[in-house]
Amino acid sequence: TTADLLCKALEKQYCLTAQVVPMDGFHYDNAILQQVGLSHKKGSPQTFDVGGLASMLKRLSSSYQAEDVAIPIFDRDIDLSRGSARLVMRDTTVLVVEGSYLIMDDPRWSNLTLYFDLSVMISCDESALRTRLMKRWLDLNYSEIEAVRKVEENDLPNAIQVIKKSNCPDYVMINSF
Repeated sequence: TTADLLCKALEKQYCLTAQVVPMDGFHYDNAILQQVGLSHKKGSPQTFDVGGLASMLKRLSSSYQAEDVAIPIFDRDIDLSRGSARLVMRDTTVLVVEGSYLIMDDPRWSNLTLYFDLSVMISCDESALRTRLMKRWLDLNYSEIEAVRKVEENDLPNAIQVIKKSNCPDYVMINSF
């Protein structure tokens, strides 16, 4: 949501063309997660194709002005990534790469910072985060019991890991609403 708002603001205030490149498009498919025993950890750092994301960022940073580039997105309604689901147009001047683990201090993720001109972390207190995560699962028609399980066993521990194990961002934005 914030990345989309940022793109709109950049376009309106500075006449730039801006597009979001979501990290979530690089979720491993559910079949792969099942095969490697990580279905219950979907959304955790180890359940993403970080190499694929790095390859896409390299492509976008070196040639996106020469051609339109198709990128994957995550479709929450069907709980799957959809390849080539969005075009990053060749005339895009600003790419807003969005995702929780992009500046993690972890060997698999750390090299991604080569592709960023700056980084921003959106900070929010744990109780607000818990409330928002619960709302997300309840809005997707999960039962309250299942939503609590997803939040407490996976989502919230992942968020705490991001808070504790991320490299210092260039900017911190406090999200208090």
